[in-house]
Amino acid sequence: MLDVRHISLNRGEVAFAGLRPAGTVHGYDASGVVLRAAADGSGPAAGTKVAAFGAGAWAQRMAVDTFSVAEVPAGVDLADAAALPMAGISALRTLRSRDILGRRVLITGAAGGVGRYAIQLAALGGAHVIASVGSAPRKAGLAELGAHQVMVGLEDIDRPVDLILDTVGGSQLTAAWQLLAPGGDVQSIGWASDEPAVFAAHSLFSLGPSKTISTFGDVRAVGPDLATLLEFVAAGRLSPEVGWRGSLEQIAVATKALLDRSIAGKAVLDIAD
Repeated sequence: MLDVRHISLNRGEVAFAGLRPAGTVHGYDASGVVLRAAADGSGPAAGTKVAAFGAGAWAQRMAVDTFSVAEVPAGVDLADAAALPMAGISALRTLRSRDILGRRVLITGAAGGVGRYAIQLAALGGAHVIASVGSAPRKAGLAELGAHQVMVGLEDIDRPVDLILDTVGGSQLTAAWQLLAPGGDVQSIGWASDEPAVFAAHSLFSLGPSKTISTFGDVRAVGPDLATLLEFVAAGRLSPEVGWRGSLEQIAVATKALLDRSIAGKAVLDIAD
């Protein structure tokens, strides 16, 4: 049982919250202090500061599996830790789907939470990182995070890419597919455009090693990967990229800002005792 101190919002959660049954406790990302340790002795002891991933995070108390929590290292702010779980795990696990050392990695929707983590992690992994955003103001700060190229849209990409982390979907997904090198993969993480992706006849044919489009939704047993992300933060190698922070009472403001794409990075809310 976790005494929740901070939660973070993900755009997909906010966008689809109205489709969930009445009474649903929303959210997946939280940080806080272990109030009651697991009865079987697994997991952290009571009093341990942790980050957690699990359903029902937007609450003062949260029950979570011990394999979905990680201890927060000394020196890492609990609010920053809350920003990491869903977006950080999505970025880390999709990048691990391919050997990226020396490869060209394209990240679409790069100014969002997943995108900002993916830029940093791909750069740490030795990739040439290309960050694509939807408008010029969204380019701000991405080169400083490690992107070698930052652009609006995809038109300025003149060479094939080996791995694409796509959070946009729609027509941008079909355009990105045309940029993929033989043997490359598109990791479809999100669909912020809310538009269908229509592939022209024969456009999926490719000579040479197969090109693929992969879905992503593997959030099983995230504890070890969450610990890795927290270690990167503690070492100063990963910025939590909290672009908005306020109290739970301001959740309407935060959700509107997320839906309007006016937040660069993550939105974190503080939970009062």
